[in-house]
Amino acid sequence: MDFPIELLINAIIAGILLGGFYAAVTVGISISFGILDIVNIAHPAFIILGAYIAYIVNQTFGFDPILTSIIVLPAFFALGAAIYQVYYNSFEKYGQDALRGLAFFFGVLFVTEVMLILVFGVDYRYVQAGYIDKTIRLGFADLPFRMLVPCVISLLMIGALQLFLSRTFTGRAIMAVSQDQLALRLMAIDPIRIKTIAFGIAIATASMAGAFLIVIQPVEPSVGREFIGRVFAICVLGGLQSLPGTVIAAMLLGIVESITATFYGPSWAPAVSFGFLLLTLAFRPSGLLGR
Repeated sequence: MDFPIELLINAIIAGILLGGFYAAVTVGISISFGILDIVNIAHPAFIILGAYIAYIVNQTFGFDPILTSIIVLPAFFALGAAIYQVYYNSFEKYGQDALRGLAFFFGVLFVTEVMLILVFGVDYRYVQAGYIDKTIRLGFADLPFRMLVPCVISLLMIGALQLFLSRTFTGRAIMAVSQDQLALRLMAIDPIRIKTIAFGIAIATASMAGAFLIVIQPVEPSVGREFIGRVFAICVLGGLQSLPGTVIAAMLLGIVESITATFYGPSWAPAVSFGFLLLTLAFRPSGLLGR
């Protein structure tokens, strides 16, 4: 029996597209956890909140969900900045241990999920857009738009964010804030202001990832739990502070999951992907692009 090469190629393509989505889901954790050293366990809650905002606007006005997520980015940035201020003034300012901060974000996760359940129930919700049901066929390879569009926009978003972090004064201050806060103060830069901006950006990217998610599949309030372990795994695998590393790790995990699900069944995909993570870290503890 010949090896199903066409099936393998389609699985790899699907994995790349899935990896683009995983990168969008993880980039906020790469900022909050990798750069700011904040274990934001509530990150998936903001993804789902972004998905429901896209759903409400799509059902009410018929706007494209991804375009909606771009429009509401300032609101989610402000939300993230406000949450960081609460976290800082309640825990970080007084040198509280990380466990209490983790409990704070777990509470945010729980409250957000309960509020969404009370408002929307536990039924799956979906959006409508002209491209969702379309597919490009290149020979025997299929490129579904519902995966392709989020992947492309995700990579554009991360590319723009990488340019911001590497080419602008504020971006370089964000990268430096976890390394030497005293040096920043000597340069008349307030580390707390920089952290507030960085955390706001992290939550804003989560809202865009939520719009990508509801384009790819229907959502309900608890579906974000599926991403808690995965986002931290990709962040660590990519090298914590490295956004290019995050993209590479997300792509690799997406390909591994897709191939495993195609040939061995979807139930094996999480186990194999996390096994791949453990093997990689055994030989490269700092991650793919970590220092």
